[in-house]
Amino acid sequence: MSKKLYIGNLPFSLEDADLSRLFAQAGNVTSARVVLDPATGRKRGFGFVEMSSEDEAQAAVTMFNGSDVDGRSIVVDIARERAPREGGFNRDGGDRPRRPQGGGGYGGRR
Repeated sequence: MSKKLYIGNLPFSLEDADLSRLFAQAGNVTSARVVLDPATGRKRGFGFVEMSSEDEAQAAVTMFNGSDVDGRSIVVDIARERAPREGGFNRDGGDRPRRPQGGGGYGGRR
């Protein structure tokens, strides 16, 4: 069963293929992705690598956590599952859209 790794503090020059080549030293890489900011398209400094087995993933953590990549000490750890998002529009989990708090318009609150 494959295992996903979180890779943090990546150099901004690193591409998906570079990440894949680097982690191939620890075993078979199923996928490698450097995360981009959806608004700007710029790299966010972290990514994910999926190894083909749990043993290879653990070997990659041992081999690369704290290692130097282009002058940066990278963080490598087993990725945690994302917590499910609550539905609705409100931050408090409600199902109604949030209403603006200000009075809006010209002159502010009345």
